[in-house]
Amino acid sequence: MAKQIHLNGFIQNSPSPHSTGLWKHEKDEGVNHNSLSYWIDAAQTLERGKFDALFIADVLGTYSVYENSHRAAAKGAVQLPAHDPLIPISAMAAATESLGFAPTISATYAQPYALARQLSTLDHLTGGRVAWNVVTSYLESEAVNLGLSGRMPKELRYDRADEFLEVVYKLWENSWDDEAVVYDKENDTFADPEKVHLINHEGEFFNVPGPHLVEPSPQRTPVLFQAGASPKGRDFAAKHAEAVFTKNHSLDALKQYTADIRERTRLQGRNPEDVLIFPMILPIIGSTEEEAYAKYQDLTSQVSYEGTAALLSGHTGIDFSRYDPDQYIEDMETDAVQGNLDMYAKDPNKKWTLREAVKNHGLGNGTVKFIGTPEQIADKIEEWAREGDVDGFNIAQTHSPGTFREFVDYVVPELQKRGIYRKEYEGRTLRENMFGKGNVRLPDNHPAKKLGTVST
Repeated sequence: MAKQIHLNGFIQNSPSPHSTGLWKHEKDEGVNHNSLSYWIDAAQTLERGKFDALFIADVLGTYSVYENSHRAAAKGAVQLPAHDPLIPISAMAAATESLGFAPTISATYAQPYALARQLSTLDHLTGGRVAWNVVTSYLESEAVNLGLSGRMPKELRYDRADEFLEVVYKLWENSWDDEAVVYDKENDTFADPEKVHLINHEGEFFNVPGPHLVEPSPQRTPVLFQAGASPKGRDFAAKHAEAVFTKNHSLDALKQYTADIRERTRLQGRNPEDVLIFPMILPIIGSTEEEAYAKYQDLTSQVSYEGTAALLSGHTGIDFSRYDPDQYIEDMETDAVQGNLDMYAKDPNKKWTLREAVKNHGLGNGTVKFIGTPEQIADKIEEWAREGDVDGFNIAQTHSPGTFREFVDYVVPELQKRGIYRKEYEGRTLRENMFGKGNVRLPDNHPAKKLGTVST
């Protein structure tokens, strides 16, 4: 049987978050992100295309590095407004049966006790279709608005995130036994208190006695996504993640990234195939190659240059308003998103000027573009999956949710015809649809399963 490809839809609760300025495109509906009908339509479209999940990106602050102001972000709708990613999920779950939902929540500012309850509740309400994209926040504006004097150093953010996950693992996996809920009416006992345990976590960042507020959900622990790019981030992903999200310009860069993640996963005592790797791609589809490239030129012409410069400044932590547009982007370390800087500063195939980087970053946050007919795009997907040793793709959008509709209508049937993409879902939970029927909960070699017992 040919290698099976998995797909997620990439979205954010904002007008045009990943193709800056495309909110004004004649086919874009992103300005309706504040309505449930927008989310239900997107979810039903992806379920029709048998996608694993709707991957919902998020930030908690404004892109204010550029000119040290939120002016450009507000003018260009640069992930501003940014509505909550969790709240639409219940409505989408009610309108679908199999699609999963992967909201982004920062382990830098959330509290593990409260977040464990939120995600367990959603896992119950969706019948086991919830994931969590674990991030460490990179915007200075997030830190300041949440009461801190400034952004935590990257190393400290990952240390906090590591302990954060230890706490939620204890709550999700160990606090309630599988047989704790007994529904014993005769003895007036809903749950056996001897099987509901304190976790008594005491650490550097958190003291959480427990117990967990929610009885075991179908998956217990939601499917864990992560997008580590720096060495510290890649080690974090190799230790915790079940799925890794990445962006690359080229197949060669993807090969290097994939080999590195697989090796780091092995060094963590896990099987390399336990982590599914999802590069992001931006499909631009035409009935002919010429039509697709004409479409690409039209979309590019509607990108906001200043808005994208503000986005890239926020992603990298560098104020590009101080750069000459024809100045080359330099290799340096950043406390923001290292991967977004490395895409341009460490590209082995070319040196990027700021102008070139902004033009590229404006569509799909700089990710690779697959431009052509449905057959040509399917060819590229097949090649990248095989040569890049990846498990699937996160599908970004130009105009939303029209890109999803076009991909489902034209590319998905081509993938199915080639026998490399499902025609029906395999299981009832998200983890089953990603890892195979019967794989409802974390595998035994995951660190969440190795935390030992807790007290009653």
